[in-house]
Amino acid sequence: MKKVFPRFDPADMLEFEPEAKVGLIATVNPQGLPHITLITALQAKTPTQLIWGQFSEGMSKRHVRTNPKTGFAIMTMDRSLWRGKARWTHTATHGEDHEMFNLKPMFRYNAYTGLHTIHYMDLVETGGREKLPLASIALSSILTALARPGARSNRQGRILKPWAQGLFNRLDSVKFISWLDPDGFPVIVPLIQCQAPDSTRLAFSPLAYREELEYLQEGMVVAVFGLTLQMEDVLVRGVFAGFGKFRGITLGCMDIDWVYNSMPPVHGQIYPELGMQPVVHFQGGDR
Repeated sequence: MKKVFPRFDPADMLEFEPEAKVGLIATVNPQGLPHITLITALQAKTPTQLIWGQFSEGMSKRHVRTNPKTGFAIMTMDRSLWRGKARWTHTATHGEDHEMFNLKPMFRYNAYTGLHTIHYMDLVETGGREKLPLASIALSSILTALARPGARSNRQGRILKPWAQGLFNRLDSVKFISWLDPDGFPVIVPLIQCQAPDSTRLAFSPLAYREELEYLQEGMVVAVFGLTLQMEDVLVRGVFAGFGKFRGITLGCMDIDWVYNSMPPVHGQIYPELGMQPVVHFQGGDR
């Protein structure tokens, strides 16, 4: 069983500060389903507290206010990784932390706006520093690619747009999966080997992170976040269809039923497509 700790190692905390990193927060939506958001402004304030800044409106910022249980992952450029669970507590719109974030180059010269709100979370547990198991990830990716054509689903119609399907199959993209633990906290597990056999399904070899992925049960709702080095990303959610043999290779499969664009400046649900909504509020008041 993996060890967990109630606080960060102070020696690690400086590595969370650069903006050039992957910061992810997993939240729980009002329906009790996992959601993953890229938050590069995620770092430790103290060994037992995390902070992050907000410059755009998105679902995760609403989710934490209704359910404060979160999971997090921080991956630095040297492929060091920290993961764990935290509990959202409050926000601030001014003060030293607000000033600190807005003086960072990425946010000081942000093309949209500065960080207007700082969020605070109490650390519940962390597994400490870990390194990506590159050898097992590489082998898992090869096995997934070999078996992927046999894992196509029989579902009709397109769900993932060609661009999003291509993102999951790119060699330079990273992926993470999230589900809810029995304690109600979402967890985040690297799933870099994950690929898309077609536009309706994701598949992956469980060789990398086998111990954690064995927790998955058929019928569980999971979320998978895909990200490129250019910070292009897409979030999908669906039902885990179980592990099976495809071309003699074991793969886990997830059938997609929801797709979300979390990239600014316009966030929004991509699938199922939303119908046209009437505009009832205008600048200057209701009309």
